[in-house]
Amino acid sequence: MEYLIVAVVALIASGLTLFSGFGLGSLLLPAFALFFPAEIAVALTAVVHLLNNIFKLFLVGKFTDRSVLLKFGLPAIVAAYFGARALLWLAGLMPLAEFDLFSFPVTIMPVNLAVGVLMILFALVELLPSMKNFSLDQNYLPLGGTLSGFFGGLSGHQGALRTIFLLRCGLTKETFIGTGVTIACLIDVARLAVYSERFAGGALNENSGMLITATLAAFVGAYIGKKMMDKVTMRGIQILVSVMLIILAVGMIFGII
Repeated sequence: MEYLIVAVVALIASGLTLFSGFGLGSLLLPAFALFFPAEIAVALTAVVHLLNNIFKLFLVGKFTDRSVLLKFGLPAIVAAYFGARALLWLAGLMPLAEFDLFSFPVTIMPVNLAVGVLMILFALVELLPSMKNFSLDQNYLPLGGTLSGFFGGLSGHQGALRTIFLLRCGLTKETFIGTGVTIACLIDVARLAVYSERFAGGALNENSGMLITATLAAFVGAYIGKKMMDKVTMRGIQILVSVMLIILAVGMIFGII
């Protein structure tokens, strides 16, 4: 049963994240956490996330905008490293609040609260009709890369902030998707270089079957998403991203994700 649950979550999340630029890790981690200790769940999720991004790179990497990649991606790589270092340093930080909500334990962490509120604000902006034609000057891309990379290393939710900035850069849907995937790969490598210090290699080997199942399911989801790319409009992507941002943000704030 655990193989089926993880495979279904990986397939659906991977298909959605091709368009949104985020979501696979956020949905897959709780699925792994149902069957494994937290540290093993984090390790398995991180590996599947990187392998899936590499696979998507082969599918849509050719659409990458090199100018955006340099302005956004390079600061993101550096910031991701320092964000991951900060995560290890802040690992013992006390939660702001802990309580039960409908018998479900809720833990509100400072980082997740800050990022979650920021994401909700940006999502609401995306849904406002008056903001439909608003765009960001590419001079803001280094700032976006720094924020996305740092919070990606710190909390693992780099995709949402990256998407917020890329959505307003005037990119076509193909370029938006391809550029986001390429940047995601770079950030994953940077943060995994730090996270690997805490990974239990033996645990990954012991659960190789689950790892392979989740990875292959994610590949199928990404492939299906690629086939549907021509049928999706940029506005449709913006709405999808906004809804997912709000759901993800609420989950982060209350410690569910």
